[in-house]
Amino acid sequence: MGAERLSVVVTRRLPEVVETRMSELFDVRLREGDAPMTREELVAAMQDTDVLVPTITDTIDGGLIGQAGDRLKLIANYGAGFDHIDVATARQRGILVSNTPGVVTDDTADMTMALIIGVTRKIPQGAAVMTAGKWEGWSPTGYLGGRIAGRRLGILGMGRIGQAVARRAAAFGMQVHYHNRRRLRPEVEDELQATYWESLDQMLTRMDVISVNCPHTPSTFHLLSARRLKLLKPSAVIVNTSRGEVIDENALTRMLRAGEIAGAGLDVFDKTQKLNPRLYELPNVLLTPHMGSATEEGRVEMGEKVLINIKTFADGHRPPDQVVPAML
Repeated sequence: MGAERLSVVVTRRLPEVVETRMSELFDVRLREGDAPMTREELVAAMQDTDVLVPTITDTIDGGLIGQAGDRLKLIANYGAGFDHIDVATARQRGILVSNTPGVVTDDTADMTMALIIGVTRKIPQGAAVMTAGKWEGWSPTGYLGGRIAGRRLGILGMGRIGQAVARRAAAFGMQVHYHNRRRLRPEVEDELQATYWESLDQMLTRMDVISVNCPHTPSTFHLLSARRLKLLKPSAVIVNTSRGEVIDENALTRMLRAGEIAGAGLDVFDKTQKLNPRLYELPNVLLTPHMGSATEEGRVEMGEKVLINIKTFADGHRPPDQVVPAML
């Protein structure tokens, strides 16, 4: 790219160490506040920079990419998910897209187990009573949850994070089952002690806990539809640390209210609609604000991956974490 430093625009505040290193390497414009950019601000940024560093809160659709300037050659996403970026249109315009895979695997798997335990052991109900100052002392029958050892866990999506969840769940004594687009190799299945289900419907009817760990793509939108949710046992618990759009959120809310599903732990929500306010009112639901990857270590490592992707591109090579349409 020559001696001139690349122009880089960052759409959100990143960890200070990442911003400092980025400023040393590139001609970077950092965000002063942490509010997401407006569509107009994104258009202005994309018309006058070599590299855009967006996050999941930025919708980089075909219309936006169509307004990008000729300078824009790389969208270096800060995050592993890229369903908010129209990768195919970017490719047509000659714009590369990169992401930060693998960094948040353990953090997200930890959060998944936290939600499974939290909902199964009725931690939200207990915490609410304590916060309200209404606890009247220990009772032999108070806040009885369930033992997670021996329960059947059905993992939907057996990529890096799904496999990390499987390892943790096995350590807690859970029976691991999974449904995936492709079956794992026999040696990986053996290591994970995981049982494969070709039929998602059949797996859902037999599980005690469902963990959503697949990406959001056109084929997974509302994969857990109202019809499929009705296949779950009334005693089942559902946990989602992936993407809210995979579950029909309104159908899930109705079933939770009706007692047709025992509980849910949700770290992500359907961005195509407003969060159903009735979810807030349910005592058997544990809601967290998209915290799956929220560790200091993880956020810094994500930034380091972004830096490597941009630096490799600046040196005239393909970014190591380039996203291609075939990955969708």
